[in-house]
Amino acid sequence: MSTPRQPSGGSGNGRRQPPKGAAPRAAAPRGQSAGKAQPAKGQPAKGQPVKGQPAKAAAARTPRAPQQRRPEGRPPARSQAAVRPRRPQRPKALRLAEPKRRLRVITVVMSLVFSVFAGRLVQLQLLDSDALAADANTNRYLNIPITAERGSITSSDGVALAATVDAYDITADPAMFTPAATGIPDAPEQAAALLSPILGVPKDKIAADLHTPKTRYKRLAAQQTPATKSQISDLKAGLEKQAGSRTCQAQKRLLTKAAGQGGRTRVDNECANPLAGVFNRETQKRIYPADGLAANLVGFVNGEGEGAGGLELQYQKQLAGKDGHSSYAQAGGRLVPTAGGSMDPAVPGTDVKLTINRDIQWAAQRALTDQVANSGAEKGYVVVQDVKTGQVLAMATAPGFNPNDLSTAKQSQMGNAALVDAYEPGSTAKLMTLGAVLDTGKATWDTKVTVPYPLVRAGQQFKDDIEHKTWYLTLAGVLAKSSNIGTIEAMETLGDGDQLKANQILDSYMRKFGVAQPTGLNFPGETAGKLKKPEDLVASEKYNTSFGQGPMQMNALQATSVYSTIANGGVRVAPSIVQGTTSPDGKYTATPPGEQTRVVGEETAKTLTSMLESVVDDEQGTGGKAAIPGYRVAGKTGTANRGAANGVGYDGYTASFIGFAPADAPRYTVSCTLQGPVNGHFGGQLCGPVFKQVMEFTLKTMQVPPSGSEAPNLPVEWKP
Repeated sequence: MSTPRQPSGGSGNGRRQPPKGAAPRAAAPRGQSAGKAQPAKGQPAKGQPVKGQPAKAAAARTPRAPQQRRPEGRPPARSQAAVRPRRPQRPKALRLAEPKRRLRVITVVMSLVFSVFAGRLVQLQLLDSDALAADANTNRYLNIPITAERGSITSSDGVALAATVDAYDITADPAMFTPAATGIPDAPEQAAALLSPILGVPKDKIAADLHTPKTRYKRLAAQQTPATKSQISDLKAGLEKQAGSRTCQAQKRLLTKAAGQGGRTRVDNECANPLAGVFNRETQKRIYPADGLAANLVGFVNGEGEGAGGLELQYQKQLAGKDGHSSYAQAGGRLVPTAGGSMDPAVPGTDVKLTINRDIQWAAQRALTDQVANSGAEKGYVVVQDVKTGQVLAMATAPGFNPNDLSTAKQSQMGNAALVDAYEPGSTAKLMTLGAVLDTGKATWDTKVTVPYPLVRAGQQFKDDIEHKTWYLTLAGVLAKSSNIGTIEAMETLGDGDQLKANQILDSYMRKFGVAQPTGLNFPGETAGKLKKPEDLVASEKYNTSFGQGPMQMNALQATSVYSTIANGGVRVAPSIVQGTTSPDGKYTATPPGEQTRVVGEETAKTLTSMLESVVDDEQGTGGKAAIPGYRVAGKTGTANRGAANGVGYDGYTASFIGFAPADAPRYTVSCTLQGPVNGHFGGQLCGPVFKQVMEFTLKTMQVPPSGSEAPNLPVEWKP
């Protein structure tokens, strides 16, 4: 049996065998390859201990031979030492940290953290709490004023002449217009450009109001209509919708990211809402349902809703009431319902009820306006008064104005000329002179008076309106023919030859009639008139006063009151315009009756009434155009030189007529006055027809029955 052939170049154990007959090669020490030079004889081999040296040191000193690259696919040669089993190494022991030390570190760190939090809490809760709360409320809560509803002004029948309706104040929070709040450096200017054409307020003013960030409330425009409010709301909503679009939101995120990297912080204008801080607040607006009816008496309010003229100004405090305020939390201009707030409700104003009768006021204004236009007069006034109560039923001025549209009104037309104008009354004042003569017993109605032409007194000639031969008149005739000369002669009897005494007596009567005395209405701008003291009169002034010229002036209501005094039996009742007031709680308070003062005796008043009837009924009287069929009328014409506007001399005329009816049972007095007419200038000619139209309407409106007797027709002349 043959032995199996071993593969050439190796033995069965995979190791290479030396050739047959060759001496076996000594095994190289571990780490030293074969074929290396052996040490010289007598020298210790590398890795062998030197005599007297420990083996370990020799081994450590012996360098490791570099490893030869092993042929690919051939296992490395292993020495006998390599096959010896290695001594197992001892694993290193793990050192655990000390748990107490770790706990101490953690405790110190946590203590520091909690100390910082505790300190901050103490600062916020104790030291800075008040300031922070104030700042929070300032930024969170808005205080909005609540305007009280203004009281109404009504006519005697309760119909509104001035009323209040719902409106809107356009407001803004300036703190919401800063660059930080909007991302727009010119937010106030952009908002102003949008709002100005809607509100009719200059852009500069709106922008200036919005440039006040320390103020949380600004009213940009007051009392705007619901249409204006809706227009702004729609515009604001459109801008908010645009700002909330996806494109704008994406752009804002990019800009915000850029701002965090030091880029721009401004939001593009197209993606911002400059009206975010604009709001509207419900309020009221003053309207005048009758437009210009009694406008010069009622007055008007300014843009802030405050009385600026007439009764609106006089009763501003009562009409305005008391404003309140509300406080509410807001975020981004929107109400936060659950954040609480407070409210101090407004107290409505008091309603004022006038003595003015709407229908009579309308008739007076229509008749006066027509005559002012026909006569070419500068202006005129009509007053209607109840002779028993002193209440004014109408007070008309022409030209007037419409308080609903002040833009078309002239400043000169907005006052109440019937109370503001002081003028020389002319012949209508003769009633006071003859009343003094009759009341002092110096003459009677039928006293004979010789009236020359002209009359010379104090070196001056006095004349009547028309040139005439010597007249022979009764005292009633002097009044009927409105003779200046006859009136001077009658006045002179008061002093029994002492002119100063005569003037003093006349002065006392005129003042009791109300000349140069306040009417008691306290109307804004009202004049008390003028009456020069007797001792200060010089030359012709001592005589001019007797027929209503020179050093005396009156307003239209004072002149009307003189005739109402005679119609009331010689007792003057202080005039009134306000009938009563109604407080916010609904309580009505009537105006106390006007103060009564006896001026002349009852018999004197009756005689003067009969004499005044002759002015209207007699063929020689000057007031024939004032006659009313079926009613007895007592009245007097007036034609006076009108004082110049500069106070020097005269310029034009004042034409007037004042009377009352029915003369047998007087109820109402009507006065008409025209200033500066150019188409005629006599009072009987121009104002007589106005008196007739207004008085006739008044008597029918108030259902006054016609007179039940005929006029006495006192003789006006006597034959020498």
